[in-house]
Amino acid sequence: MAKKQKYIFVTGGVLSGVGKGVTAASIGAVLQAKGVKVSIQKCDPYLNVDAGLLNPREHGECFVTRDGAETDLDLGHYERFLDIELTQKSATLAGRLLFDLLNDERAGKFEGQTVQLVPHLTKSIQNAILESAETGDSDIHIVEIGGTVGDYEGLSFVEAIREFSQRVGRQNCLFVHVVYVPFICTSKEFKTKPAQNALKDLRGFGIFPDAVVVRTDTPAPAGIAKKISLFGGVPEENVLLMPNADTVYRVPLILAESQLSNLLSDFSGNDKEPDLSAWKTIVKRQTSKPNKLVTVGLVAKYIDNEDTYMSIVEALKSAAWREKVALKLKWINAEIATKNDFKSVDAIVVPGGFGKRGIEGKIDAARYALDNDVPYLGICLGLQAAVIASARKAGLKAAHSTEFMPESKQDVVYIMNGQAGKESTGGTLRLGDYAAKLQKGSLVAKTYGYLDIIERHRHRYEVNQKFLAEINKGGLIVSGLSPDGKLVEYIEAPKNKYFVATQAHPEFRSRPTKPHPLFIGLIKAAVK
Repeated sequence: MAKKQKYIFVTGGVLSGVGKGVTAASIGAVLQAKGVKVSIQKCDPYLNVDAGLLNPREHGECFVTRDGAETDLDLGHYERFLDIELTQKSATLAGRLLFDLLNDERAGKFEGQTVQLVPHLTKSIQNAILESAETGDSDIHIVEIGGTVGDYEGLSFVEAIREFSQRVGRQNCLFVHVVYVPFICTSKEFKTKPAQNALKDLRGFGIFPDAVVVRTDTPAPAGIAKKISLFGGVPEENVLLMPNADTVYRVPLILAESQLSNLLSDFSGNDKEPDLSAWKTIVKRQTSKPNKLVTVGLVAKYIDNEDTYMSIVEALKSAAWREKVALKLKWINAEIATKNDFKSVDAIVVPGGFGKRGIEGKIDAARYALDNDVPYLGICLGLQAAVIASARKAGLKAAHSTEFMPESKQDVVYIMNGQAGKESTGGTLRLGDYAAKLQKGSLVAKTYGYLDIIERHRHRYEVNQKFLAEINKGGLIVSGLSPDGKLVEYIEAPKNKYFVATQAHPEFRSRPTKPHPLFIGLIKAAVK
């Protein structure tokens, strides 16, 4: 008899950014620890086709899947928590569904029907969920609905999952609603009214949640759960009070120790005790007293929103925990960075990015690290900044990238073949997994421990190998190329103890349980 696919839907109320992504990932982690196979998906109501053109200051980083989908940062949470590689099917935006729906209508596939949000868009959403679950080949498929219940733009998604529960059977669906309960300092009390209204909104749309996760800034009294239960129509044992944790990686442990663990056991049909030893190890590493402190400077232009560099920050933290050192992250504004900023850190990271703003500060950071033997890790644009710095050091004073100076005659970084004219369009970058071959005996080869590499990419510009002699003269060598030798994938400074840069985004494949080798290498060098 074929297994019956089950689904868990995670929705949010009161306000956005309440922790739906971490909640969804933590539910998946607990189920995995019980031996249940899970898959996961994010449904966003934005009218964008993908996350590639969203403002990172507003929405956080654009996470890239192995098959090249530009997605919301929550997919990064999913991959880090569940240690699985997601695909384009794991990210569903309203804009993409509407785009496909209108193309089908224009092609005559509806045979004259009036195309409507209900049932046509809602059915498209449901089909996207079914396809993602099928691709994931899981026992339980977890779906996070982005935004806040009650938002106009999200109504079709809420209606879609209500209909979906009828389509696959209500007994095969579990609804978890995440709400926020604020604490009013003047009256010194928690206020549940916004959460009550959020639950009322959800029930008004025909969805009666099976569990409620109550987010608070500080621990709330048990009476809050009782009140939410009374006014929300949810059994009190299925109301989990979730104050801010010292680390998000503690959330699976909190969830597993709560009554919601029993609900997950009943729903999954698996009553095994979850093996959470890996999570306990992560938390222990993070909260134990470190041996040393290292300060890493992140030279960036979006320093007012840490979410913009979420995966890089998490990769640095994971590497620091592994090496038993305390990490102090210093945000260095690339637009106004000075040598004093670079002098004040033990290591420098220059992350990826687009646009001219702050580029000279990133080039200066690479040059300082190159000249002063400061451990350096360049990621995507960080590699290009290093190449420009090295070429200028060798005498090419006007060396630049055509992204920032299109008329440059010393274009040590130039646009990829076939990419000209697409600079302002989405989904046209070099995206997803690409292979590289490392030079035997190189620092990157020793750091990885092997020569054949696959990493995720998100870029349009490449190193112009016409200027390799000058780049080498400035102190850098190419230590990794694409298999056909046409594209520069890795560079390093052989005279420095750790100066490494890659055209890829290794942060996307780093896990709290398995920190990425390049980040471990940086932290080790910073300690020394």
